[in-house]
Amino acid sequence: MKKSIATGAIALIPVLLVTGLAFAQSASVTTLRGADIDDPAILDDVHRNIEGRMQRNYRQQPPLIPHKIDQYQIDIRTNQCLSCHDWTKAGERNAPTLSMTHYLDREGNELDQIAGTRYFCNQCHVPQADAPALVDNLFQPSAGN
Repeated sequence: MKKSIATGAIALIPVLLVTGLAFAQSASVTTLRGADIDDPAILDDVHRNIEGRMQRNYRQQPPLIPHKIDQYQIDIRTNQCLSCHDWTKAGERNAPTLSMTHYLDREGNELDQIAGTRYFCNQCHVPQADAPALVDNLFQPSAGN
């Protein structure tokens, strides 16, 4: 008896998965920009890279990245940002050097390599793009920038 119940339950799983998938695909969802999920916007039409650097809105704002990073590998073994922006290579690559704060450990000791707490660049830095706002934003930059 227990074997037939288990077999019936296992046979029912694919049916439930297919039914759930069909239901999820038939649901009409509207994005924050007001578009239907069934009609996705083409990314090139929504996000356009901006030439040059955008100005920061407040003093401690992490700088935006003025180039694409789609194909950059940033994981526990590799950080391709450092191939240009590490202090040992920035001069020869004509790239901005990382702030010295990126070379301090938690106790404030200076390191020769980037601190582990600053290794994953895209935790703070994002590529700059000319994209429509998802929600209304009334933020005003500080006067001192």
